[in-house]
Amino acid sequence: MNDALKHSSGCCSIDSGRKSHHSDKVKNNIISRLNRIEGQIRGIKGLIEKDTYCDDVLNQIASVQAALNGVGKLLLEHHMKSCVIDRIQEGDMDVLDEILTTMNKLMK
Repeated sequence: MNDALKHSSGCCSIDSGRKSHHSDKVKNNIISRLNRIEGQIRGIKGLIEKDTYCDDVLNQIASVQAALNGVGKLLLEHHMKSCVIDRIQEGDMDVLDEILTTMNKLMK
């Protein structure tokens, strides 16, 4: 099987055509978290529209950032335990550079 076909059922990259393979439980957990974050963002927008005190808005922004970090950690854990391991087992060592780049972006 060629590399393109091997990775077409793989994970997590928008550009490569690979797809993630999250369980329904993981996917529902992520979607639920993102829905809450979306609501928090709308709430922050409302605070700005109401001229809410800056410190209160900044605290809400910090809360959203923490929530997004939580989603990122969950996805990173799943990605490393499934997608990265699968690709290494297939002999695709490029995934190591990919995950290091992603981790650097997450840690900014």
